[in-house]
Formats: sequence, structure tokens, C-alpha cells
Amino acid sequence: MKYYKKTIVPLIESHYENLSAVEKNIADFFISNREKMDFSSKNISSMLFVSEASLSRFAKKCGYKGYREFVFHYRESFEEENQNITGQMRMVFDAYQELLNKSYNLVDENQLRRVVEMMSQKNRVFVYGRGSSGLAAQEMKIRFMRLGLDMDAIDDSDVMRMNAAVINEQCLVIGISISGKKEEVIESLKKAHENGAYTVLITASSRPVFQEYCDEIIYAAAKKNLDFGNIISPQFPILVIADILYGYYLEIDEHSKKALYENTLHALNRSLSETEEGQE
Repeated sequence: MKYYKKTIVPLIESHYENLSAVEKNIADFFISNREKMDFSSKNISSMLFVSEASLSRFAKKCGYKGYREFVFHYRESFEEENQNITGQMRMVFDAYQELLNKSYNLVDENQLRRVVEMMSQKNRVFVYGRGSSGLAAQEMKIRFMRLGLDMDAIDDSDVMRMNAAVINEQCLVIGISISGKKEEVIESLKKAHENGAYTVLITASSRPVFQEYCDEIIYAAAKKNLDFGNIISPQFPILVIADILYGYYLEIDEHSKKALYENTLHALNRSLSETEEGQE
């Protein structure tokens, strides 16, 4: 049986950008604190070198009537784990927790680092996926593109096959199929491998035949009926792997990649500002 803790930390984080510098200092304390202590306004103001009035303003910006109400809810983080989650809510949380635990046990850190190293060496990276896997491929493309990686996501069967027929050894192909049965993805991976591309398959299915045309097989967590998205999105275990790959890729020349990320962020903000001005 899994239990979950109630915490208002996500609520604090959602209001973080609207806080003053002093209030952000207070928020940082409550977000990072893991110790049950005297949370009275007198004690906390003394610890953080802020006024009790600042604590009150901080609490109100987080949606509470005052600091006393804020602390009442914050203390819940240190109470007994919540055993009262039932119904659909428990099913969803338990499903995600199960997949996270399975992902932790399946992940091979050395393998993922090898894949990331190859991604950084190849001229172009393509991600093949259909349905939910195609959506995950698009998410990967957008994220890695912001770090300067020339990545393209392909979710059309015909385009996938055409692409696999023309790529070469300077390319890396990531195929995504949780079931391992998406014919267009598997056949395209085979063709890409024949043309010399470095091939990676993300799947929850283990089949000896995959070894014949996949340089790396990354195993994703699976759950019965996950392909149908009956309870949670089937993209979830794929995105967990994508996030880990993203983190490792960021580590390679981290300074320049963060600069690229900031540049894309500024470009998006500038575009948003111009759109808003045009609507005025």
C-alpha cells in the first residue's frame, strides 16, 4: 500500500515569481526545509532575519488569510502520511508511482550516457514514433532543439520510411514503440541500420531480433493496458527516459547549452510581446 504526503510546497512554487526579494527568501526556506521545528512567526523571522509583517505578506500572496493559517497547512507536511486517497485519484497516483519505480530499476546510466555521446557526435538525430509515441517524439524534438541539437521528429508512416531510406552513417535514429510492434517504426529502424545510421529503440518489449538492427535498446517501464492510456498517458515512461537523456546532454558543454536555451527563451518572449502589442 502506497501513501502520499500532503504539502503546500507546490502552491508556494506557483506563486514564486510574484514574490518580492524578501518574500522569495522566505519561500526558499519553506520549499527546502525538511525539519519539523518551531514555525512561529517570532522564531522564523529571527532565523531568516525578516520581519513578522513580511511573513504575513508572504502568506497572503500564497493565498492564505495570514501566516498562522499558512503554518497550519505547512505543518501537514510533517504529519502522518495520508492514507485517505481513494478511487480514481489513488489509481492515478499509484500508476505513476509504479512506473517511476520500474523506470528506476530499468534505467542503465552508462547506456544512456553512451546514447547521449552519440547524439552529440552525429550530424542529425531523427525520432520515429506513432500515436502517443509520436507525441513524445515531438516533445523530445522541441526540448533538444533548444539546446542546439539538430533533431527532427517523424510521426508519419510514409515520411518515416522515406527518411530511413536516405539517411547515412552521420545520422542517429531513435525509434519509440512501447509494445515493440509498431511495424512502420521497426521497419524504418531496420532500413536506417542498413544505411549505416546509429539506431536506438525505446521499448518495453524484449525480443532477440531487436539486437540485429539496434545499436542500443533502452527499456521503458510498462503497465498492463498502458498502450491504450486507460488510466494515465502512455507517453509517461518515454518522457522519463527523454528527461534523463536531456539532463545528460545538457552536461556536455553545459555553459554553451544554457546560453542557447536562454536565447530561445528570449526569442519566445519577444514573439509573445510582439503578438500582444499587435492585439492592442
